[in-house]
Amino acid sequence: MLVSRLSEKTNGMYSFSVLVAFLAIGGLALRSFVILPLQPLTTPLEPLDDDQRACALRLEAHIRGVASLPHNMEHLDALEDTARYIEATLRGVGAHPISTVYDVGGESVRNIEVIFEPEARGSKAEDFGTLVVGAHYDSADDSPGAHDNGTGVAALLEVARDLCRSSEVFTRRVRLVFFVNEEQPFGKTDDMGSLRHARHLHASGERVAGMIALETLGYFSNKPGSQRLPAPFKWLYPDRGNFVAFIGLPGSRAFLTGALRNFRAAHVFPSTGTIAPAWIEGADHSDHWAYHQIGVPAIMITDTAPYRNPFYHQVWDTPDTVDYESLARIVCGLCAMTRCLACARC
Repeated sequence: MLVSRLSEKTNGMYSFSVLVAFLAIGGLALRSFVILPLQPLTTPLEPLDDDQRACALRLEAHIRGVASLPHNMEHLDALEDTARYIEATLRGVGAHPISTVYDVGGESVRNIEVIFEPEARGSKAEDFGTLVVGAHYDSADDSPGAHDNGTGVAALLEVARDLCRSSEVFTRRVRLVFFVNEEQPFGKTDDMGSLRHARHLHASGERVAGMIALETLGYFSNKPGSQRLPAPFKWLYPDRGNFVAFIGLPGSRAFLTGALRNFRAAHVFPSTGTIAPAWIEGADHSDHWAYHQIGVPAIMITDTAPYRNPFYHQVWDTPDTVDYESLARIVCGLCAMTRCLACARC
């Protein structure tokens, strides 16, 4: 009897130890994924000010300019029109776009880049590393791509406009890059524009402090159940698609935290953040994946695309479906965030 009781007690202690270990491991895993606070801000948003209303009008013009028709390598003329719009708009705000042309299947395509050099040069500037902010400008299949990724392109054009007008002293080199060939069949292949860019920076020895991909930023809803997420995130985050998400791949926690903190400091739009491993569906489905391949902290800022947006990759992903007011609020925060990162204040 005594032996039986001792055995039961030992088994009970073992089971308890296993449970504690399981909870501890689960807690550490959760801690490594979730960027606190879990919930987005819930305070009412202020009405748009005059600058934000003007920004909303520019954003709509950009999206109509780049994403009214399908534009990819199956629609080469429209892809070229989109590239030309981007280049002309950049020149119009005082930037100097640089095109990097490469061949895919006998056709020429290009990344388009604007570089803002830091005040300090040489080793002092290199200590801070380069900031890359990018958005792909091709659309999927026969979709006009107003959301994916006209919204990201329009946001990046406005970030370029803001940096050109900024009087702040940058301590980091900033590269704003409009990538070609993010969509299939080119994503995660040698013909992906962002992978070409990332490999070039790596080969040149340029140190990159972090990369931000702007991806699908125009669909929001306060309706319960409008936000769908995979496990375990569906139990941790809201079920209303009324926030913008900062999603980082492993190794990007510190960079994501700094970017999110400074986006929130602008008090413009609800936001959440998380670190999501690549096995979570969609976590690496953008240009930040390419920089993760070379060991750079890399994040995506998104409305979560297929987990919320019914227009994603559809033929009805058109400019009239975009929430320009919300996009203007987000762009205000992105501009403030980018300036902060460019000055290495975060």
